[in-house]
Amino acid sequence: MFRPALLRATAALFAACVPSLVSANDIEGTAEVIDGDSLRVGGTEVRLFGVDAPEFTQTCFSNGSPVACGVMAKEALEGLIGGATLACIAQDTDTYGRTVARCSTSGVDVGDALVASGWATAFRRYGDDYVAAEARARTSRSGIWQWDFQLPEDYRASQQMATERPRTARTTTRASVAPRRFERSGMCLIKGNHSRRGEWIYHLPGMPYYEETRAEAFFCTEAQAQAAGYRRAIVR
Repeated sequence: MFRPALLRATAALFAACVPSLVSANDIEGTAEVIDGDSLRVGGTEVRLFGVDAPEFTQTCFSNGSPVACGVMAKEALEGLIGGATLACIAQDTDTYGRTVARCSTSGVDVGDALVASGWATAFRRYGDDYVAAEARARTSRSGIWQWDFQLPEDYRASQQMATERPRTARTTTRASVAPRRFERSGMCLIKGNHSRRGEWIYHLPGMPYYEETRAEAFFCTEAQAQAAGYRRAIVR
C-alpha cells in the first residue's frame, strides 16, 4: 500500500504534469499571414483546421477575366486578424509538418469567419464543421462565390499534374499509373460540351451541372478529354 507521504507526492506530481500536457496543444501569439488559410503564430506555422482557401497563385474568373482571388484570400485573412493575438488549439499535423489548429481571436472562430465571408471553402475531407458557413456565403455570393473557380484542392492537383508530366516524359523506367476511368457497363461517362462562350469543357460524374449537361462527346478518362482539347469544368 502507498504510504500517505508517498501518495501525496504522487498526486502533486500528477497535478503538475496535467497542465503541461494540456498546454502542449495550445499556441498563442500574434500572427503573420502566409496565405489564405495558413499563418505563423508565435513562431509556429499553422494551417487552419477545416477550411481550404484559394492558393496564393490561384486565379478565379469573372466572365472569363482572371481575378487574383488567391491574393485576395490572403488579404481577407489579414483583415480578419488585424494584428490581434490568436489563441490556437492544435488538432493534428499535416504532411508538410505544419500544425493544423482551430484559431480564434476575441472569441471569434477565424475559420468560421473566413468561410462565412466567402474567402475559403469548407474542407469536407476533414469534417463538416464549416459547411453551414459555406452555404451562407454561397447563397449571398460572397467572396470567391461571386466568380467561377476551381476548388483549391482541385487546383493543387492540377498544378501537381502539370509539374509531373515533364518528369514522367523523361523517365522511361518509372512504372506507369493507370488513369482513373469513368465508365459503367462499357459506356464512358465523362461529358464533353461546348459552352456558349466557345469553350470546350468536360464534366465528371458527381460534379455540379453534370446531369444537366448535354454531352457532345464522351470520354472514359480525363486524359482523353484533355487530349481532345477539353478542359475540366470550374466548380462554382
